[in-house]
Amino acid sequence: MASWEKDGFTISTERQYLDIKVIHHFLSADSYWARGITMEKVMKSIEKSSICFGMYEGDPSKEDRKQIGFVRAVTDFVRFAWIMDVFVLPEYRGRGLSKWMMETMVTQSELRDVRKMMLCTYDAHGLYEQYGFQTLEDPEIFMQRKIE
Repeated sequence: MASWEKDGFTISTERQYLDIKVIHHFLSADSYWARGITMEKVMKSIEKSSICFGMYEGDPSKEDRKQIGFVRAVTDFVRFAWIMDVFVLPEYRGRGLSKWMMETMVTQSELRDVRKMMLCTYDAHGLYEQYGFQTLEDPEIFMQRKIE
């Protein structure tokens, strides 16, 4: 497990520090991509993810830790990673924390050498482009199966 510190904030891959209530509240109430998701589905998605990054104000090992951001990935750590549930709480935005979280994930974590990373976004293309993400070169080769 790894952690990174900057300006009083910490990013950690230690799942034991994740505040599932904060993650569930944001995803179910404030996100456009998972609105209404149940606590059980959030817990399962975290459990089944290959790696999770929690962002905290202060030391995540302390009882009074405050989780302020999150991102998770499903990956084989070699050829492919799907990045999901990226967020920083609204009251902490505008401080460069999303950028730091993305930079840490793509350049310093176990994901740094993954050949292809993908994600979906409606509104944060500018953020992700700074870290090498691009629109699909051949969208016609991709397929999906979607269950509502």
